[in-house]
Amino acid sequence: MTKRELVIRVANTLGMTQSDVAKIIEGAFDTISRTLAEGERWELRDFGVFEVKTRASRIGRNPRTGDQVPVPERRVVTFRPGKKMKELICGEAPAEGAAQPSGETPSI
Repeated sequence: MTKRELVIRVANTLGMTQSDVAKIIEGAFDTISRTLAEGERWELRDFGVFEVKTRASRIGRNPRTGDQVPVPERRVVTFRPGKKMKELICGEAPAEGAAQPSGETPSI
């Protein structure tokens, strides 16, 4: 789903104009982004938690040459789903037409 699709769905659900909803969503995303940029966590109960974590520096490999390459420390945003989100995702039936695991190993 894109931001535009979110705006349309929320506007239809709440009976608001798309313009007003777009301003609200843009403001919310901006606030969330700034909060994370400051190193704070952002939690919406039952939905999930966004946090900024620091990945340690490490030695990686150049896939073309195989040479070792230092990968510097960096900050990344992580997401942990909340309880209700997990229940919704795990408890839902697969979408119609989605691939079902057959338990068989596919032949190549």
